Amino acid sequence: MRVYKGKSVFGGTAVGKICVYQKDEQQVRRVKVEDTQKEKDRYHSASETAMEQLRALYEKALKEVGEHNAAVFEVHQMMLEDDDFIESVENIIELQEVNAEYAVAVTGENFAQVFAAMDDEYMRGRAADVKDISERLLAVLSGKGTGGIQGEEPVIVLADDLAPSETVQMDKDKVLSFVTVHGSLNSHTAILARTMGIPALVGTDIPLDGIVDGKLAIVDGANGCIYVEPDEDTVAEMLERKNKEEEKKRLLQTLKGKKNITLDGQEVMLYANIGNIKDLAMVIQNDAGGIGLFRSEFIYLEADDFPDEEEQFQIYKKVAETMAGKRVIIRTLDIGADKKCDYFKMEAEENPALGCRAIRICLTRPEIFKTQLRALLRASAFGNIAVMYPMITSLWEIRRIKEIVEEVKKELEEQCIEYGNPDQGVMIETPASVMISGELAKEVDFFSIGTNDLTQYTLAIDRQNPKLDEFYDSHHPAVLEMIRMVTENAHKAGIWAGICGELEADLQLTREFLAMGVDELSVSPKQILPIRKIVLETDVSEYIRNR
Repeated sequence: MRVYKGKSVFGGTAVGKICVYQKDEQQVRRVKVEDTQKEKDRYHSASETAMEQLRALYEKALKEVGEHNAAVFEVHQMMLEDDDFIESVENIIELQEVNAEYAVAVTGENFAQVFAAMDDEYMRGRAADVKDISERLLAVLSGKGTGGIQGEEPVIVLADDLAPSETVQMDKDKVLSFVTVHGSLNSHTAILARTMGIPALVGTDIPLDGIVDGKLAIVDGANGCIYVEPDEDTVAEMLERKNKEEEKKRLLQTLKGKKNITLDGQEVMLYANIGNIKDLAMVIQNDAGGIGLFRSEFIYLEADDFPDEEEQFQIYKKVAETMAGKRVIIRTLDIGADKKCDYFKMEAEENPALGCRAIRICLTRPEIFKTQLRALLRASAFGNIAVMYPMITSLWEIRRIKEIVEEVKKELEEQCIEYGNPDQGVMIETPASVMISGELAKEVDFFSIGTNDLTQYTLAIDRQNPKLDEFYDSHHPAVLEMIRMVTENAHKAGIWAGICGELEADLQLTREFLAMGVDELSVSPKQILPIRKIVLETDVSEYIRNR
């Protein structure tokens, strides 16, 4: 038996044979041509075919993993249409009088190196996207397929790395798990794996050859390792664990319809985080009490231009009506940092995470903000909508927001347009907002603690940088103390406080959050029932006495 360690992307246990996934090697030769126009036509034809493939991939991902995670294929489509990329390919063909394959390969490599050398972690990650696009174009030009899994037996897929397109194209019925030698915990592929619910490891030190290909293996997502040719005792232990995992899933379904009340009578709201109206089915299916975070920025990210008031209104209205009176908290535009829209035409910044983002864009470009607020206020007349403002760091920001909201209400009244009066809250995601939370609480109806950014800013660690994984401690005492402090200040002012970052999905901290008195936990829909189980089994008073 051989054991190889990696980083766990998604927990669970998978037992099956290994299939080493080998990408088709694109052997690109530099060929002198006489008819350069013919080569350019071949390139454009291949680009159109690649675009059709990406559209199909987007639709497949949309059904399997939701619009937020399918967005990577829209990014790939935009890159295919990028003027700089196209001009580079055409210029190489024309000036060097070479074949389209060579021009695409050179352009792809050059662009990938440019992205890889950038300071911004998100932009460095786009190097893999460029390579993926180049490989797709080369496959079309050469008449080859884009790879796949052979055979009918479900397998553990082992690869050097997997592009998002490769992950989505895989037949899920044939994939038990995937294990890669490279890749980060925050890559597109890792996100897709978590959403699809496939046990997965990245950064695994395992050979990609015939030594392991076809061999029986077990992926232990809980402990981040893979056993190749496991002994009988290990097989028996892991099969028993796998059976328990399946039974646990079945038992969780029996918790639907139950109230989220602890053994000693403390109730907590369990809400869901979503990025699009297409995620509503998952919210209802997993029995969420409401929506704690609707990421409205994806309406902007998925558009080619600024979405108008009516377009936004229809989306917000549909969410409110579908949730049938349950609270829907919609976060206003949170563009910036690692979420960029070209049509915003924002200036490049040395440190985007500390730059013009979220509420700072809204307050410096009020025409964009007012359009969204008009849509939100109108939609709030059709259901229980609450509005939440991100990246608040000072009292003057929230007071200025209130002034703009009143201006919008006045405009709607003058135009005889019906609107509601939604609750207004702020995200607590900076140390500054934590320290003034006592004063902020007097100005708003609720707090929602964004633990992703709060942890990043508190520890001064880029949470998307895999090289800093060992330094990134989401359980850091400073972060937990800030959550406690915010919750106490909220309660003193008579408002509620919730958490809507990744941390609240950490089952190890559920009881700690209950002990702090956190009123609401907003998680991905699939985490609702596991957290409900802990809530129902917890005596908070006893936990506090024994901790």
